[in-house]
Amino acid sequence: MYTILGVVSGGVVAAGYASYAYTLEEVDEKTTAADGASSFEGFTEPSSEKLLPDLHPQEQGVITLVLDLNETLIYSDWTRERGWRTFKRPGVDAFLEQLAQYCEIVVYSDQLNMYVDPVIERLNPNHCVRYRLSRAATRYLNGKHYRDLSMLNRDPRALETSLQKENCVEIKPFKGEGEDTALVDLIPFLEYVARNRPADIRAVLASYQGHDIAKEFIEHLNQHQRRLQEQKKQGLLWRRWVYYRSL
Repeated sequence: MYTILGVVSGGVVAAGYASYAYTLEEVDEKTTAADGASSFEGFTEPSSEKLLPDLHPQEQGVITLVLDLNETLIYSDWTRERGWRTFKRPGVDAFLEQLAQYCEIVVYSDQLNMYVDPVIERLNPNHCVRYRLSRAATRYLNGKHYRDLSMLNRDPRALETSLQKENCVEIKPFKGEGEDTALVDLIPFLEYVARNRPADIRAVLASYQGHDIAKEFIEHLNQHQRRLQEQKKQGLLWRRWVYYRSL
């Protein structure tokens, strides 16, 4: 599972994140609508050639953070007794609020808008998510819905996403675990990238290929801090040596 990721605090019981539930009748209605939407011809195009409006001139160079919804920000669970329940991933509120200061955040889901819209309304009270895209914005080919980043009207060099490999950060799928910290762990890396605005985000991500980005970034940061402290210590010793030599 890939999320753009980027990404607080864990240790919250998952049940504390339950936000709403669907009745069995609503599940049947949604299933019928989904079946109908999937029975169209073998190929359909996204609803628009430009899925996002042009960036404001002052925002040129800003990182666009594209996030999947299910198992990245939330987890939906269904039982016959209580229907659907949706759980927020631990740290999602802080994740969105922190990164919205530096990124243009877009949620891009292959689910129907009748599902995506109410979830985002509950998940986004502070309007950290600037845009939401649902199934109508995907390509439908051979029975599958594909999210086409080339239709986003954004420069791929400044695009971080969970939906296209060279632009993505891998994140563990969220299954309702109360101790999950994946979003929190990714915040430092994503904030660093957003603040520094690299010429091509794909090159940065490629340098971490095959590694746990959150863990590797923190380790590099700690190493850098240790080097600075060592240099400061050496500089202090040198100044003392010069001082004593001058006495």
